[in-house]
Amino acid sequence: MELIYRGKTKDVYELKDGNYMLKFKDDVTGENGVFDPGANTVGLTIEGIGKSGLRLTKFFFEKLNLLGIPTHYLSADIEKSTMTVLPAKVFGKGVEVICRYKAVGSFLRRYGLYAKERQELNGYVEVTLKDDLRNDPLITDEALEILNIMTKEEYKILVDLARKIGEIVKSELFKKGLELYDIKFEFGRIGKDNHIALIDEISGGNMRAYQGDTYIEPFELEKIMLTK
Repeated sequence: MELIYRGKTKDVYELKDGNYMLKFKDDVTGENGVFDPGANTVGLTIEGIGKSGLRLTKFFFEKLNLLGIPTHYLSADIEKSTMTVLPAKVFGKGVEVICRYKAVGSFLRRYGLYAKERQELNGYVEVTLKDDLRNDPLITDEALEILNIMTKEEYKILVDLARKIGEIVKSELFKKGLELYDIKFEFGRIGKDNHIALIDEISGGNMRAYQGDTYIEPFELEKIMLTK
């Protein structure tokens, strides 16, 4: 296999059959040794967090596949910390889609003049460019189309999928007495028809979940979610 991309929390390899393999690492995003799912830099390394994130990703992607939600997921090997996926073409150099249920994190930092901490946001969706140098700037559907990153029709599909998947994740967390505050997704084009599908991961590393007023760390989230 050939290494084609080295990311903050995962490395991507191309397999001989044309599919890709994601290798989950023990690095997480944050700043000054503090975990933050919205950060653009690797803030710390936590032993075992890669496998933990993969276990939760496997759980959610298999559920989405059964529900007919398009994803790139094929299989996972927890012991090797790897996930086999369909090849996907990202939008431009990559976009991130954030589905927000409560005002926290960067939303509150941007709109604190108007927003109150933890106010209801009802699945509000934001799209940002993956651009560490410019701190992942927000972008509109018009700008995405003008810059030939995606069409307005693709934008609508992407936002609708993000809300649908967000509600599924939110519902699963609710079953365990948890509340989803926000979650970050990535999407790409897959197959000969270039249909839009969820890619990357769904883990504690890209969401904020709370139990009452207590934030649930990624390790604890996986433990709660996967304990019967």
